Amino acid sequence: MDIEVIKEYSKKLSPSRKLILGFLIAILIGTLVLMMPFSLKKGESLSFLSSLFTIVSATCVTGLSVVDVSKTFSPVGAGIIIFFIQLGGLGVMTFSSIIFLVIGKKMTFHERELLKEERNADNSGEIADFIKRLLFVVFVIESIGAVILTTQFVKEMPLKQAAYYGIFHSISAFCNAGFSLFSNNLEAYKSNVVVNLTIGYLITLGGIGFAVITSVVTVVRKGVDRFNLTSKVAILMSIILTAGGMILFFLLEYSNPETLGNLNFFQKVLASYFQSVTLRTAGFNTIPLGNLRDATIFISCIWMFIGASPGSTGGGIKTTTFGVIMFYVIGIVKKKSNIEIFNRRLDWEILNRALAILVIGITYISFVIVCLLIVEDFPMEQIVFEVISAFGTVGLTLGITPYLSVFSKLLIIITMLVGRLGPLTFALAIGETKKKAVSKYPKENILVG
Repeated sequence: MDIEVIKEYSKKLSPSRKLILGFLIAILIGTLVLMMPFSLKKGESLSFLSSLFTIVSATCVTGLSVVDVSKTFSPVGAGIIIFFIQLGGLGVMTFSSIIFLVIGKKMTFHERELLKEERNADNSGEIADFIKRLLFVVFVIESIGAVILTTQFVKEMPLKQAAYYGIFHSISAFCNAGFSLFSNNLEAYKSNVVVNLTIGYLITLGGIGFAVITSVVTVVRKGVDRFNLTSKVAILMSIILTAGGMILFFLLEYSNPETLGNLNFFQKVLASYFQSVTLRTAGFNTIPLGNLRDATIFISCIWMFIGASPGSTGGGIKTTTFGVIMFYVIGIVKKKSNIEIFNRRLDWEILNRALAILVIGITYISFVIVCLLIVEDFPMEQIVFEVISAFGTVGLTLGITPYLSVFSKLLIIITMLVGRLGPLTFALAIGETKKKAVSKYPKENILVG
C-alpha cells in the first residue's frame, strides 16, 4: 500500500482509534523481540501467547505474568520488559513525542490531540511543555527510588546486581507495574521499612498523576494559593482510599495465620499499609495473597476497580471519577441542584462522562467474569479478583494466572488493554461516528429508585 494512502487513512482515524493502534503496534514489536533467544535464559523457551501476555502486562503496567520473570528472562529480556513498562507508564504517544522533541521535530495538531487524549489533558496547546516537565519529574523520582532501593538490596547481593535490581524495581513501582525480579515478589522484605516506604512512595507518586504532581510543585515553587480542582479531588480520594484500605486490611486479616496473623503489631501495620497502597494498581505484595479472607478479597476488588488518578501510570475507573459520583450522590441526599466540590460547581457533562465510565467498566468486567466462569474451574472469588486486577492494571493475583486456558488468557490480555487505555476510550473507538445528531426528541420523565 502506498505510504501516502496510509498517511491519509491515518488522518481519518479518531484520536481514540489512533491511540489504540499505537499501543497495538508497540505490543506486537515487543512480543516478537521478547521471543528472541537473547531475551531468554539458556534452556528457556517462550510461546507467542506467553510473550504477548508478558508484553501486554508490561505495556499496560499491570504485572500479571504467566511465567516467572526472574527464572525465564535474561538481563536483556528483563531490560526489554522494563523498557516497555516505562513506555506504558509514560504512554506510547507521550514516548513518541519525546523522540520528536529530541530530534527537534515539531508536533502536528493531530499529534497534540493524541497526546491530549492519552494524558487526559484539558487542552493540546501546552502539551510540549508538559512533556518536558513530565520527563524531569519521572527522572528525579525514579532516580531517588533506585538509589534508596540499591542501598537495601546491596546487603544481599553484589553492588552491580543491587543497582540493577534497584533501577528495575524503582521503574516498575513508579509505573505501577508490579513486576519483580524476585520469585516471591517482595515477600522477603515485608519487615524492611525502607523498602516498604520507598516502594509505597513510588507507587503513590506514579498513581497520583503527572498533572497533580505538577500542580503541587507549582504551589510550592510559585506560591500559588490553591490547587486546581482535579488535584484536590485526586489527593483527597487517594488519602481516603489508602487510609481506609489500610485500616480494613489490618482489621480483616489481623488474626489470619496465612497473612498477618504471625507478624508482630508493627509488621502488621506496615504490611497493611503496603497492601493498601499496592491495591491502587501497583501489583507488588509483601505477604502471600492466596489465603485472603473473602471479605478482604471483596474490599480489594472495590479498591482495584477504582484504581489510580487520571493522567497517571495506573488504571481503573480513576479516583476522580469515583469522587465526582460520590459528591453527586451527596448532593442528591442534601437536595442540591448542582454538583458542588470544594466551593466549585461542576458541569453536568463531567458527571455524564463519569457515569459512562462507571457503567461501561462494570458492564465489561461482568461480561469477562461470566466468560471465565463458564470455561474455568477456579472458585468464583479467584476469577473475579483476577479480572478486576487486570482491568485495574493492578497485577495482583490469587495464583491462577499461569493456569488459565488460552481463551481466558486472551480475555485477560484484552482486559489489561481496556483498563490501561480506559473503558471510555475503547467505547468511543468502537462507537464514535463523524456525524452528530442535529435533532432533539421530546422530553419526558421516568420514575427511578
